[in-house]
Amino acid sequence: MTRVAVLKETVADEQRVAQVPDSVQKLIKLGVTVAVERGAGEAAGLDDAQFVKAGATIEPTAAATLAGAQVVLKVQRPSEEEVRALPAGCLLISFLQPATAGALFTQLASANVNAMAMEKVPRTTRAQAVDALSSQATVAGYKAVLLGASHCPRLFPMLTTAAGTLTPSKVLVLGAGVAGLQAIATAKRLGAVVFAFDVRPAVREQVMSLGAKFVEVEGVGKEAEAAGGYAAQLAEDQQRRVLEAIARQLPEMDVVISTAQIPGKPAPRLITAKMVAMLKRGSVIVDLAAESGGNCELTKAGQTVVTEGITVLGPTNLAATVPLHASMMYARNLLTLLTLLVKDGTLKLDLADDLVAAMLVTFDGKVRP
Repeated sequence: MTRVAVLKETVADEQRVAQVPDSVQKLIKLGVTVAVERGAGEAAGLDDAQFVKAGATIEPTAAATLAGAQVVLKVQRPSEEEVRALPAGCLLISFLQPATAGALFTQLASANVNAMAMEKVPRTTRAQAVDALSSQATVAGYKAVLLGASHCPRLFPMLTTAAGTLTPSKVLVLGAGVAGLQAIATAKRLGAVVFAFDVRPAVREQVMSLGAKFVEVEGVGKEAEAAGGYAAQLAEDQQRRVLEAIARQLPEMDVVISTAQIPGKPAPRLITAKMVAMLKRGSVIVDLAAESGGNCELTKAGQTVVTEGITVLGPTNLAATVPLHASMMYARNLLTLLTLLVKDGTLKLDLADDLVAAMLVTFDGKVRP
């Protein structure tokens, strides 16, 4: 019978956990046993008793949790020490940051650990329920708006009171992927007037269906969309047109939420230092691309920058700040994946399966191309 180990996260400020009691209960129905490291869910508001009630066993240490495990579930990539503790031949499933994980992959292969990267879920209909990047981006888009609202000196909704009428705040969302669409929806719920920009004309209808006004850019067409629906890198002239279109919107905005990213590459620069100066004093920029270089020239990952009365936030790992729901969504992604990999209680890795082939980064002691 396959033993699934759920480890407590050790990265600073990581509050998520790879499984929650509800998903553990469903995992056990696949014919596996689940071991959870003591306290793994505490930061997400889940105590050990809830996991025990769901059918898991609680182990006192990471070593005890890993003993005999064929599958190891994590949120964050493992440290060198954690890699050395993984059982040979096991399957590790977690976020692994493939773009910068060359040395980690070599270590995993040397330790004969098979590993699947959650960042490498293919953009197919079949894989949608496994897409953890999208589930966590949903959380990040929601939280980004709350951050923007909490730093903004204005209320978001229009209010008519005995003390007078307050006009609504204006919010510009850059990038209409999963995080951007959630940011649009959240800002609208809070009562803001929302504008949205994306280089891909195809997302126009999605933006407008959420009640936002779509910012058009002349001269940028279908070539702005890469395989899988992601945004593509633009030619120099197209990039200039994009910056001009954004710059025209900035003077009226109170909050800017930037979410534009290109997988495996630095985030596109959408707001220059000169453009930041166009914003009103008190305006806020929340840059969700901070970890990949930032959409704003002034962004510093993990820091708050204030210049001329304008606040630029560069939050990192934002999904971890809403740990319960982020964990629930991530756990469901992993459950769906394991439902495909575990048959009659036994783990089977079929490299002919397009999902497995896309996600598997190390196998049988080798790093996969």
